[in-house]
Amino acid sequence: MDFPATPHLAALFKYTIIFGLLVAFLVLLTLAVVESDKFLPAAGIDRYMQRMAFGEATDTRDPNLYYGIVVDCGSSGSRVFVYSWPRHTGNPAQLLDIRQMRDLQGRPVVKRITPGLSTLASNPDEASTYLKPLLQYAAYHIPRDKHKETPLYILATAGMRMLSESDQEDILDNLRENVPLDYEFLFSDTHVEVISGKQEGVYAWIGINFVLGRFNHAEEDDPMVEVEFDQTSLSEASQVPSILRKRTVGVLDMGGGSLQIAFEVPKSVRIDKDDISKSLIAEFNLGCDKHHTEHVYRVYVSTFLGYGSNSILKLYREQMANTSRSTSILDPCLPRDMPLEHTTQDGRHVHFKGTGDYTVCRTNLHHFLNKTVPCQKQPCSFNGVYQPNIDFKNSEFYGFSEFWYSMEDVLRIGGKYEYKKFEKAASDFCKTRWSLLEDRYEKGLYPQADEYRFRSQCFKSAWMATIMHDGFSFPANYSSLRSAQLIYDREVQWTLGAILYRTRFLPLKEIQAGILQQQSSYKPPWVRVSALTGYQYIFFLCFGIVVAAIFFYIRRMGGRRISPVRSPLHHVPSMSYFMVDEGMV
Repeated sequence: MDFPATPHLAALFKYTIIFGLLVAFLVLLTLAVVESDKFLPAAGIDRYMQRMAFGEATDTRDPNLYYGIVVDCGSSGSRVFVYSWPRHTGNPAQLLDIRQMRDLQGRPVVKRITPGLSTLASNPDEASTYLKPLLQYAAYHIPRDKHKETPLYILATAGMRMLSESDQEDILDNLRENVPLDYEFLFSDTHVEVISGKQEGVYAWIGINFVLGRFNHAEEDDPMVEVEFDQTSLSEASQVPSILRKRTVGVLDMGGGSLQIAFEVPKSVRIDKDDISKSLIAEFNLGCDKHHTEHVYRVYVSTFLGYGSNSILKLYREQMANTSRSTSILDPCLPRDMPLEHTTQDGRHVHFKGTGDYTVCRTNLHHFLNKTVPCQKQPCSFNGVYQPNIDFKNSEFYGFSEFWYSMEDVLRIGGKYEYKKFEKAASDFCKTRWSLLEDRYEKGLYPQADEYRFRSQCFKSAWMATIMHDGFSFPANYSSLRSAQLIYDREVQWTLGAILYRTRFLPLKEIQAGILQQQSSYKPPWVRVSALTGYQYIFFLCFGIVVAAIFFYIRRMGGRRISPVRSPLHHVPSMSYFMVDEGMV
């Protein structure tokens, strides 16, 4: 290669080459970073949105994809949920990446039938026939060659709990006997059962925290909490007093008939053999290795039957009617001037008229908490029920069902809960004249609220606040409660938590294979770099080439003399020339 013959052209040519190489280096660096990011998990919250977002159809042709089925047998009907997950990474600290299976249109594979399984109490021999539409639906969507390795769980809840134990067993025995005759799924006697309210609450807690990414301890972008362990419940290989890991979220769920709270208890709790708290606290390991404590959780779950919004509303009106001699009663829990006709259980006709006094309404509701009931073990929340202390300075809760409806359907402040904002919105609604509220409703200004919700909004918002602050003792300045109907625009079912827990030992095969591979093939540090992605290889290769090119170019230019130009300065070394020339530019 011939270099320019004049000093100025040589310097210009040199800088042009160096500048071009640097530009090329920056372009390659940008491409390497951008492309390698495509292979990394999405950062922060976006990573977990991918689990719930409307996605592509599940690739049933992938041989490394596995499946699981959970049938939720509820009180009014049964639903089947089909889940899928890729092969486990082999890292014992990671859980299976379970997601809902999606059909060709990208919709979750879910099917519902009515009525509930419990309606077969007098005809238990029809149980397997009853479930056939759900199991056939699941079998159709799962590849035939995967059926024998696909676990099937049939789990019954509220409706079946109301039956006698003998009626329950008659129905379950029919399923245990006949389901394996028609389907090749992985199904044993323990895969069908009536689960307790405590189990259902734990499964719901697991599902919500999994979707929120709170079980991924490799990332530390979320708040942390120190978790203590009860040494008597751990194996000898895992005797660690405490660990620091991601903070999980607590769950509040209020339906029409019941109320439930579930949250992790970080502090070690002493539980004696006959301790009442034993029935309220579940300690379990979500991981597949009992010697590892990364996924050992201690969760408090309590269900309050009869404390749902509709049950309390009915009880409230009965008591108001029964404690008054008059048939015309002023009700602070109804909007101002709102009329309501009520017939008591004994046939009396009572006329209620709202006064819209939110503060008095809350005061009147306080006695339903039964705070005077003796607490068998301290501390208690209400109705004499034991509840461990909540660290309100380092905790987070999600409120579902009534917590969302009371905040959003009428008041339109769903999401982050703020005490003063909620109290003002609820109070303003209650004290507004009913004629004005009714006019707004008829004009369609409350599209999310049906008539029953609208008429009972004043009462239900007061009951929600009473439960929150007087029942569970959340302070008024608590800022870490969020009401929600969906997580990332999708409903999270307790069935997700159920399959996460019940399939927790499946990764053992991949983990054992990884251990054997590590033992049989030691790789020195310079070989372990092969774990880098292909684009990272390209980046380092290009970086080395550019640096080498610049080095050799400067070295070559430093060893030449510029010719054939004659100059008064004879035999000036080229490096000196560059230095003089650089000073001239």
